[in-house]
Amino acid sequence: MSLLSVSNLTKSFGGLMAVNDVSFGLEQGTVMGLIGPNGAGKTTVFNLITGNYRPDAGEIMFDEQSLVAQSPHRIVSIGVARTFQTIRLFPNMEVIENVLAGCHCRMHSGIFAAMFRLPGQRREEQASLRIALQELEFVGLTDQATNKAKNLSYGNQRLLEIARALASQPKLIILDEPAGGMNAQETADLVRLIKEIRARGITVLLIEHDMSLVMRICEQIIVLEHGALIVQGSPEEVQKNPRVIEAYLGVDED
Repeated sequence: MSLLSVSNLTKSFGGLMAVNDVSFGLEQGTVMGLIGPNGAGKTTVFNLITGNYRPDAGEIMFDEQSLVAQSPHRIVSIGVARTFQTIRLFPNMEVIENVLAGCHCRMHSGIFAAMFRLPGQRREEQASLRIALQELEFVGLTDQATNKAKNLSYGNQRLLEIARALASQPKLIILDEPAGGMNAQETADLVRLIKEIRARGITVLLIEHDMSLVMRICEQIIVLEHGALIVQGSPEEVQKNPRVIEAYLGVDED
């Protein structure tokens, strides 16, 4: 059974059909890429899965629960975390504080416990700090823990977003162009990091324009064009598919 199952997903904005009857399944413990030309509807699919948009039609099932009409915060607590194409950090907060924000959905102490510093609340704080430090070590940012997020390099800000997402202890992490703005060495490091995320048993779904990265790490690839799914298959199958070649390169009309 798929960890994530998307069925007949449809979303339009005014007269524009952004996502048109898209269906696919994502198996647990795999890395899947979602690719397509600009404007193909890739980020809209991500926003529908994570609750930022509500679909006009269709179903999204994750771990046997429907994500349709769930709030983004609730979807994170169910086990779906994400990063964004445009980095969304708390720039004036410390790196460690940004990662601790990702732990919030796993904390259960209420306002009363926080006000009076009850033992259960203190234990939760200590556990969250351990998780945050572990995730910073995982992405290689331990030495930046007390630095302000805005002072990190662009590549390290991307890694910080991933650490914050991982701190929510997800079953699925959705990465929206994680290699955007990275140099060749940072991209190579990112490939290793995504493989290590998968080795932890976390399923990965990503949008990425760097086709060499996609082909290196994805077991399955979905291709969208004009909001519709045109092919799903292995990297080898996708590379050879004439509809994919046409979508990216066009055809000679002569």
